[in-house]
Amino acid sequence: MTHGMRSDTYSPYPDGGGRDWRDTATRYALLPLRIFLGVTFIYAGLDKLTDSAFMKDGGAGSIGDTMRAVRDSSAIPALVDLALKNPVGFGYAIALGELAVGIGALVGLLTRLAALGGALISLSLWLTVSWSAEPYYYGNDLPYLMAWIPLILAGAPVLSLDAAWRRRRRERAEGLT
Repeated sequence: MTHGMRSDTYSPYPDGGGRDWRDTATRYALLPLRIFLGVTFIYAGLDKLTDSAFMKDGGAGSIGDTMRAVRDSSAIPALVDLALKNPVGFGYAIALGELAVGIGALVGLLTRLAALGGALISLSLWLTVSWSAEPYYYGNDLPYLMAWIPLILAGAPVLSLDAAWRRRRRERAEGLT
C-alpha cells in the first residue's frame, strides 16, 4: 500500500501549473548534489594536473610514492601493482577521469555515465588509498561512492544538457505525429 508515499520523480503537471513547493523541491532535490560532486571532482582533477609534485614516479607528494605507501594496506594490492607499472600514466588517467566526471555532473551531460565514472573512481580509491582508514568513516572515498548512486539512478532531470536533449527529442517526436 502506498498511501502518502510518492512513487514518481517528476511532477504530473508538464506545463508547470498546479505544483506546490514539494513538487518543486522533489524535482530539484539532486541539483545540490550534482553541483557539489561536479565542482569537487573538477577541482580534484585540476589540482592533480597542476601539482608538479603529484605527477611524478617518486618524491614527496608523488602519485608513485602514494601508491607504494598504500599498497600493503589496500583491499586489492593487485590493483595498486597495476597502477605502479606506470604511476604517472595512472595519475593522469585519474585526474582526467575526475575532470570529465566533474564536468559531466556539473552541466548534466551524460549524467548517468558521468556518475558511474565517478562511482568507479571513488570505489577504486576507497579500495586502495582510503581502505586502511580506521574507523572506516574517516576515509572520504566511501561517502563519495555512495553520493554518486542517486545520480546513477536518476540522472539529471532539471537544469542539465540531458534534460534539454530529452525536451528537444520529445518536441520533435510530437511534431512528427
